[in-house]
Amino acid sequence: MPILNRPETMERITTSAQAEAFINEQIADIRAQVGDKKVLLALSGGVDSSVVAALLIRAIGRQLTCVHVNHGLLRKGEPEQVIRVFRDEMDANLIYVDAVDRFLDKLAGVSDPETKRKIIGSTFIDVFAEEARKLEGVTFLAQGTIWPDILESEHGIKAHHNAGGLPEDLKFELVEPVRILFKDEVRVVGKTLGLPDNMVYRQPFPGPGLGVRCLGAITRDRLEAVRESDAILREEFANAGLAGKVWQYFTIVPDFRSVGIKDGRRVDEWPVILRAVNTRDAMTATVENVPFELLSRITDRITHEVKGVNRVLFDCTPKPTGTIEWE
Repeated sequence: MPILNRPETMERITTSAQAEAFINEQIADIRAQVGDKKVLLALSGGVDSSVVAALLIRAIGRQLTCVHVNHGLLRKGEPEQVIRVFRDEMDANLIYVDAVDRFLDKLAGVSDPETKRKIIGSTFIDVFAEEARKLEGVTFLAQGTIWPDILESEHGIKAHHNAGGLPEDLKFELVEPVRILFKDEVRVVGKTLGLPDNMVYRQPFPGPGLGVRCLGAITRDRLEAVRESDAILREEFANAGLAGKVWQYFTIVPDFRSVGIKDGRRVDEWPVILRAVNTRDAMTATVENVPFELLSRITDRITHEVKGVNRVLFDCTPKPTGTIEWE
């Protein structure tokens, strides 16, 4: 049976050889636990669920069913990457659910951040549960639980996410192959499993996705402005060699407009706010000292390439007093 707690003597996984040994142990454990039964996994494209998916594919192949729900709040190219990596390259049994309209219709007119989070979370559970009920013979639910999740749950910092709040009629036994690993170890394992770098080293991304970066009531046009400006920021940071050096960077589009000039005409359009921070534990954060030349290039691209935007602002606020995310 799988180890439920991290042994005190366990050496930190930092090399591919250590990761390969861990992978082999987990493959044996997974096969012993699952046998010939079926496993279900909600695959977001984040590093934890992606590593779990890759491990399970290697261990049990198409006994695993992955469900990827596109709620319209992912970053540019992420749903396509999940399909390409897992269905096309790894031959995963992947169910893709386009639920964009369902999520955005439910979020229409909702401006309170916590209400938005609850709608996104509950709607995701509804969609995932609907897909689970369509499948026959699923006994196990795989999750990307990691060791800090267990520790924070034990210390009352946050509720553990076992079973993700699924309805009572969906009873599954859990498979949690990376539950004794720290995040940095999960990344080493993912790299060893052959996952692409931009998936393995993906920066932290909130559960509600871009829903908390499109401030106030989400509209489809402002949501696209967040998505497109975020893609430009990530591309320019990568080109400048900052992709692996800055802990988290993203864009925000607030729900107000300002006066600008385009093609000699007055325009009332949105600003885009840039956020780039470094932290060890997310409890405090400092602002990255982004070169002005790079900020100017990003500003030029966003104001000329992103529809409905006429200003770019840089958030200079550390944590505290500001939080890392705006909502």
